[in-house]
Amino acid sequence: MSFKILTPVKRVIDYNVRIRVKSDFSDVESDNVKMSMNPFDEIALEEALRLKEAGIATEIVAVTLGVSACQDVLLTALAMGADRAIFIQTEQSPQPLMVATLLRHIIEKELPNLVLMGKQAIDDDCGQTGQMLAGMLNWPQATFASKIVITDNTATVTREIDGGLETLRLQLPAVITTDLRLNQPRYISLPNIMKAKQKKLDVMMASHLNLDMTPHLTVLKVESPPPRKPGIQVKSVLELIEKLKPAANV
Repeated sequence: MSFKILTPVKRVIDYNVRIRVKSDFSDVESDNVKMSMNPFDEIALEEALRLKEAGIATEIVAVTLGVSACQDVLLTALAMGADRAIFIQTEQSPQPLMVATLLRHIIEKELPNLVLMGKQAIDDDCGQTGQMLAGMLNWPQATFASKIVITDNTATVTREIDGGLETLRLQLPAVITTDLRLNQPRYISLPNIMKAKQKKLDVMMASHLNLDMTPHLTVLKVESPPPRKPGIQVKSVLELIEKLKPAANV
């Protein structure tokens, strides 16, 4: 019996790079900056690969959208172990609703049993796409997953919430978004990087899909956070307490 997992991945500025804002405050500087797969999406893909290695999944399809350069994250996904990839080319900035709309189109054609994706992207931190996608598909969803168990046609998901942990049982197909503590993604070997170039990568143009991709968000200004104020040194515990009293409204 086939079991297909679809894993959306996003190309973002590498998490080790120090972010710089453009001089006109329109966006962050991305020219000549190292880019990589969104860490939460990498965790989702790793979990999909583990499900395949456990004999549960039979096929893993990675999907991304954006400008032509975004195909490199699909090569990374294929090198990690995804079976094939789909690239949707568009010059538009990928906003959550647009991404969910395009993913729904792919899902209706691919008919996966499970969509595994990161809970958010580290560039915009929206954390909305998975929820929007589940709503569009009318599928059950579990967000911020820290443990996933698949049995028969059911997913049991332990998710992180403010009060601790919550366990949900979902009927598949479903959408699950992953949190940091779910797993540790694998190292990609050089032979697997070479093999990735031989795997199938389908390319389609978003403009040819006849979907409503009208942007609903407008970025007015991008600013760096204010610099942290320097600390002060105190000579005694009593002086420290006196300094803390105003902050504690004592």
